[in-house]
Order: sequence, then structure tokens, then C-alpha cells
Amino acid sequence: MIHRTRAFITLLLLGVMMATLSASVFGQDATAEPTAEATAAAAPVDPNDVCGPLGTPAVAAALAAKTGKDLSTYTGKIGFIFVGPVDDFGYNYAANQGRLCIEAVLPNVETIFAENVPENAEAERVMEQMIRSGAKIIFPTSYGHYDPAVAVSEKYPDVTFFHMGGLTPTDHVGSFFGEIWQMEYAAGVAAGMTTKSNKLGFIAAFPIPQVLLNMNAFELGAKSVNPDATTTVVFSGNWCDPAVLAEAANSLIDQGIDVLTQHQDCPKPVLEVADRRGIWSIGYHADASAVAGDHWITSGRWVWGPLMLDLVTQGIDGTYKPALLRVGVAEGAVALSTFGPNVPEDVKAAAEKARDDIISGALYPFTGPIMKQDGTVAIAEGEKPDTPTLETTNYLVEGIIGTIPQ
Repeated sequence: MIHRTRAFITLLLLGVMMATLSASVFGQDATAEPTAEATAAAAPVDPNDVCGPLGTPAVAAALAAKTGKDLSTYTGKIGFIFVGPVDDFGYNYAANQGRLCIEAVLPNVETIFAENVPENAEAERVMEQMIRSGAKIIFPTSYGHYDPAVAVSEKYPDVTFFHMGGLTPTDHVGSFFGEIWQMEYAAGVAAGMTTKSNKLGFIAAFPIPQVLLNMNAFELGAKSVNPDATTTVVFSGNWCDPAVLAEAANSLIDQGIDVLTQHQDCPKPVLEVADRRGIWSIGYHADASAVAGDHWITSGRWVWGPLMLDLVTQGIDGTYKPALLRVGVAEGAVALSTFGPNVPEDVKAAAEKARDDIISGALYPFTGPIMKQDGTVAIAEGEKPDTPTLETTNYLVEGIIGTIPQ
């Protein structure tokens, strides 16, 4: 399963490369009128295209090549549940872009969705309602939707569930997620080079393993270019509470922090406080540069469309087997966002080099030795834990200031 999906995303990249090579290597007549297909392939891609940086036409062409089918033959109804609003410029926005990509590429597939679905029995009720309306595939998109999804799946074994971020797949619930910690490391590189006070701030929601992993990756990235950099962490206890986030941002800035980042579903409140107070900000989940102002640096972002499409076509074709799937920047599932207009060129270059070295394999950010806050060994020298192991993280690394709530 992992290899099939990696192959699909690689096929997308190859498709774009071949479109370029066909004009330069295979001797296209420069004086001839371009065909409609060539014009579409040459058109610049909107970086916020619902299917990601490759663009919807390229993604659709690659999926058709992989499946060998007319994509209009795919039919059915798919349900999505989101823990917050889809216009949050963050987690739910990014996941909804994946839903919109499915609609764009599979014209006869219907999607339905519900926003602000809590991580409790209400999620079960919403998913069951979707199933009764005809949905045969469900995307529970929040970490806390896992238990409700498992409960509902036991009642409806003919429905396929693709849970985002779950750690343990079941007979009927598969788990997929992107290795966004890779881009948190690259963003940390940018933060470490940008700070003047050597004080970075990180506002997180809950101390779940994936959040702690991102915090650690960010600090390790910063320290790789600035050994004096520290990251002060605050936990908000909520995926999105604008008032709490604004208060936390102001409190950190009052402590002398001059680069602020986060792991929240709605980055906008933190970005706005940072810009208003004249300090640098790094987002999360999506490209929020449009609302971040002049002090935006960059962010790690999700590119869900191609991955969701691959899963959906497998689900409709009946070939999907629930599994634990993790893919990263090399497969196109995560990316660095646009850099802000005032980010120095050397900062951009360093962050992009970190990204490129991760893609090539020249860099693995969690190569030991890595120490915990208390000075004990977290990862022994020479060890390189895989992503499933990293997603059991229950500690903070040396250089992070703050404690994990109990």
C-alpha cells in the first residue's frame, strides 16, 4: 500500500517532467501553433490550486494513467468530517482542499462534509448520517475522530474509512498522514537564521505525539543553524480558540520572542498578533501568507489532493486494504509554503536546502544523538527512528523551554 501510493505521487512528478522534456528533447517545432494540451501544460500553476503545486490537470492526467480508466466512470458519495471550519487558513482548510481536488478530478463523485464536528459521540452520529445518505467512503480528518470512526466502522463493515493521523489501522479503518515534521525542521532552520533574540515561540494545542514531534523538529532545525536558539512552548488546550491564541502570542512576545510559530488548526489569530507587533511568524498546515502580513516567513503545508485521490480510487475499485500510510516531502504530500516578501535570500536558501537534503536522503533530522530536556538520551548516536516510531514521541528535546501538561 505504501509503495503503491508513493509510486502514484512519483508518477505525477514524472508526468510534469516529461511534459517539459517533450518540448526540449523531442524537437517540438517552435514555429508551430501550440496545441490546447500544450497550452494547458505550459500555463503557470496557482500555488494554491486545490490539487497542489502540480495543478489539477497534471494530477488528473497522472491518475488516469495509473488507473487506466476514464475518470468520469468513478461514481459514489464520499463524506468528510472536519473538527473546525474549512475557512480557518489551517488544518481544516488544507483537508478541504483535498476534498475539492477529488471533486475537480472525479466529476461524477459526490462529496458531502460537516464542519465543527467535535471529537466525541457527535462524530459518530454525523458519520452514520452520512452513511445512511449513501456515503461509502468516509474521511474522519481529525486525530480525535479516530475512536468514533472505529466504533462506526464496526457497524458498517462495507464502508471504507480513511482516517487522517491515526496510529493504529483496523480491519475497516486505514490511517494516512504526511510527514510534515520534515517541513517543521526546514521552517525551524528559517526561524533560527531570522531571530535576533535567539528566542523562538511555539503555541501548540494538545501534547499528542505528532504535536511534540513537530515541536522537536522545529527546535532541531533552528539549532542546526543557530546553537543558541531556544523555543518556548505554550499549550492552549484547544484546536482553535482565537482569544486564547492571541493571549498566548502576546505573552510570548512580551518575553522577548521574535519568531512565533504554532501547531493549531487556525493559525490566523497568531499570525495577526505577530504582524501587528512587528515580529516574524511561521504558519502551519496551509499557505496563510495572504493573511499574515509583512512578517510572514513560511510554513509547512499539506498537499492532500493527490494522496486522497489515490486512496479514493482504490476504495471505489475495491482494492484498498487498511494500512498505516506515511509519506513526506519526497512524495509531494507536504511542502514549504511561499516565503514572505521580506525574507532574506540566505534564509530562503537555507530552508530550501534543508528541504532538498531531506528529499535526497542527505539529511535525516532525527539522527542520533538527540537529547531530551533533562539531558538524557532520546535517540542514541547513529539511530534513525522511522516515522511510526517518531509518532510515539512523549518528550521535548534539549533547547525547548516549557513542560508537557499531564
